[in-house]
Amino acid sequence: MAITQAMATSFKVEILDGIHNFGTGVIRASTAADVFKLALYTSSATLSAATTAYSTTDEVSSSGTNYPAGGLTLTISQVPTSSSTTAFIDFDDLTFPSATITANGALIYNATQGNKAVAVLAFGGDKTSTAGNFTIQFPAAAASTAILRIA
Repeated sequence: MAITQAMATSFKVEILDGIHNFGTGVIRASTAADVFKLALYTSSATLSAATTAYSTTDEVSSSGTNYPAGGLTLTISQVPTSSSTTAFIDFDDLTFPSATITANGALIYNATQGNKAVAVLAFGGDKTSTAGNFTIQFPAAAASTAILRIA
């Protein structure tokens, strides 16, 4: 199995269909942003650009680990903006406190819109915490580094 980092292809289409609401813009600013979550996965998972939705298959165990099934809710740190010809959005770092887990990757998904996949994150190998904080550090919110970019 493999986890391959990518923006979900289905997400790209859904952006054009106006499905995902990041809570800004002329048309949708008056409505609450959708809820985006991040779930962690083991090295047995198969995640890639072809992933279309959150699944419990090969998700990190929530039994006695302080990892909640479905992961945690993300907080938008940079609303959609642009720099030059690139549009981007970013999230605050996310910490799973006092967790005993081993994860090989993650899935960002839209819990408001039927758990539709947004992006797959590959950690490049297993990352472990034992009764400690497991933190996802997102890159800087900029056109060349933000976690979600459309160039």
